[in-house]
Amino acid sequence: MTQKIIYKTDDGGVAVISLSSSILDKYSINDIAAKEVPSGKPYKIVDETDIPSDRTFRDAWEVDASILTDGVGAEHDMFLDDSSHPNYVAPVKDNEND
Repeated sequence: MTQKIIYKTDDGGVAVISLSSSILDKYSINDIAAKEVPSGKPYKIVDETDIPSDRTFRDAWEVDASILTDGVGAEHDMFLDDSSHPNYVAPVKDNEND
């Protein structure tokens, strides 16, 4: 089953995040959601079949905020621990523990 991440946009619509199998081989869907969903926004991981296949009225899709219970977007939108990421920032070492 293919899973997707959904969250409510600022204008009341629904954002859908699709994931490639290569990213899922490296990170869990929960880790991806926490980092890709905007900070503070609750999200839900759903099966692909739960999303309407007819995209004619996609701008009118709505989601009840009460079902967005799988987590909340983190304060950043990148994989800070992935040194291959172009915006990677190495952690600062604490001099007391060196």
